[in-house]
Amino acid sequence: MKPHYLIGIIASVLVLVWACAPRPVVKPGPEMPEDAYQLFSKAEQLFAARFYDDALPLYHEYVRRFPEQTLAPAALMKVGIINGLTGDYESARAAYHRIATDYPASPFALDAMVEELTTYYRQGRYRDVIGKAPRILERLDSRSHIFRIDALLGDAYMAIGSPIDAVDYYARARRSATDVEQEAIVARLKEAIARLDSEDVAILLNHPDKGLPMDFLLFQLGLNYTMEERYDDALKILREYIERYPAHENRNLAENMIDEINKNAVFNRYSIGCLLPLSGPYQTFGQRALKGIELAYSQFSSGNDGPPIKLVVKDTSSDPDKTRLAVQELATEQVAAILGPLVNVELAARQAQQMGIPIITFTQKDGICEIGDRVFRNFITPRMQVNAIASFAIEDLGANRFAILYPNETYGVTFMNLFWDRVVELGGRIVGVEAYKPRQTDFADSIKKLIGLYYEIPEDLKPKDELDTGQPDDDAAVQVDEKTVRDDEQPPSEEQPEPIVDSEAVFLPDSPQIVGLVAPQLAYYDVKDVYLLGTNLWHSDSLIKVADQYVQGAVMPDGFFARSSSPMVKKFVTLFEETYDQTPEFIEAVVYDSAMILFQVVRQPHSRYRSEIKDGLLNLDDYPGVTGVTRFDANGDVVKKLRLLRIKGKKFVELE
Repeated sequence: MKPHYLIGIIASVLVLVWACAPRPVVKPGPEMPEDAYQLFSKAEQLFAARFYDDALPLYHEYVRRFPEQTLAPAALMKVGIINGLTGDYESARAAYHRIATDYPASPFALDAMVEELTTYYRQGRYRDVIGKAPRILERLDSRSHIFRIDALLGDAYMAIGSPIDAVDYYARARRSATDVEQEAIVARLKEAIARLDSEDVAILLNHPDKGLPMDFLLFQLGLNYTMEERYDDALKILREYIERYPAHENRNLAENMIDEINKNAVFNRYSIGCLLPLSGPYQTFGQRALKGIELAYSQFSSGNDGPPIKLVVKDTSSDPDKTRLAVQELATEQVAAILGPLVNVELAARQAQQMGIPIITFTQKDGICEIGDRVFRNFITPRMQVNAIASFAIEDLGANRFAILYPNETYGVTFMNLFWDRVVELGGRIVGVEAYKPRQTDFADSIKKLIGLYYEIPEDLKPKDELDTGQPDDDAAVQVDEKTVRDDEQPPSEEQPEPIVDSEAVFLPDSPQIVGLVAPQLAYYDVKDVYLLGTNLWHSDSLIKVADQYVQGAVMPDGFFARSSSPMVKKFVTLFEETYDQTPEFIEAVVYDSAMILFQVVRQPHSRYRSEIKDGLLNLDDYPGVTGVTRFDANGDVVKKLRLLRIKGKKFVELE
């Protein structure tokens, strides 16, 4: 129902009443001239037949010619009604106002005041309704008029988004409503109550009022608590509701909610599901992630007393159908939460959300956390990388002018757009942007375009020498001809234009293999003494091997640095190398952190429902992980500061 529901009903009823009720007995005589009788009678007939456009001018004429006649207020009332029906609220209001001021003793005066207020509502001037209604209420003593004003105020407060005030006025209206009016006003009252927060509903329950539906209020509080996932409170209220109102219309719904809450409480709070591609095309990454989880499990179990954590690992094989089946199996095994997957993430996240299972995903995919409130992400994203590298370049390096050289495919275009936007946000300038084809090996054209060497300088823009300043004399012409003959076999070489390197830094979002080809070519075309900025893909020893001297000083972000000076990272790396005889990378580290976070949350004593595990993740207070201090924002997306690395000699070093 819309906020104007009651007003529409009242307006329709009013028109029906005025159109169908017996018309006043109008007879010509000493008190009613014949022409007045004829005019009013004709207008009434047209109004009754709903020929409003024809009736309106006749009512106007009647009021103009016979303002002292007793039916003048009735004619003005019809003028107001017709104008209101056609949307001319200003004219309608003028007619109603004239009745109240010129004919205050008329039986139509009070109706006119109510209708005048109604025109404000129908114009959307809700605050005018709220401001003017109290003065009108002071003059009313009719039950029907008071009911209409109270109902109108309720609608006005609903329209401005104040349901608690609307409830107050709807309750007042209900106390003065007739049996016919009860159903409509109770429906409006319930709609307003349904928009209240739990605190307001609880207050109303503690202050009984015969105008309030106490049964519905109790049910609504149970519903609110359920929606807020305050399950213990919800169970208490819903059970009280069923006990007090066993025959109520919402009893079955309350019982269903109780069943769902009880189902939600049935899970193994110490059981963690893991979705990983342990076979198939991405099995290498899945196996690396599993090592991170296993190390976290070993570390957490050895340092904590209490019930042991149980890991339930499912192989997705990077296959959608197997991923879907794996999520269903984890739900059947009643896991408390899920780690993963690495592939087919959106599919798994949607399933977990539908089943109410919190899930920490590992993906760069945009919008993954928008799937629902149970979906979290702990991974390095393009936006995080761009924010880190652009902020560092501008705020720490003092760079202001940037060029972007990028591959014309999804990865490159994404980073190019994000970097450009971030630089502008920080007050920097993009002075050049050039793309190249993926898998290209010769970047000469793109680099030349970036530094102004690609396009030939038009003749009219070239500098003029002395011979070009005017028509040469004969001696000059002879001299030129002689020189041309003498130097015929060794023509003078044209002077090459200088490159225009207007940037202080070049951002190049591509793989180390491609960057290893581009960097030497940048140097060849004298693009030197600029900062080279990249993405986490640059964090590879292969880049230094391929382009050693050309990438010295290059800066890139990453989520993990195994040679960090951080004591926590050192301890993690040592344990990992001792356990698996290999050095961990970002995948192992971020999965390790995520597992440790989840183990910690499920061990909290109040984690009796999966919703409380979700809340525990949302309320995570800067967890000190090996991939950096970690927390989740209100949408479940990770918030952490990335590490910045620089190439120095034959190795990467961490920037503070």
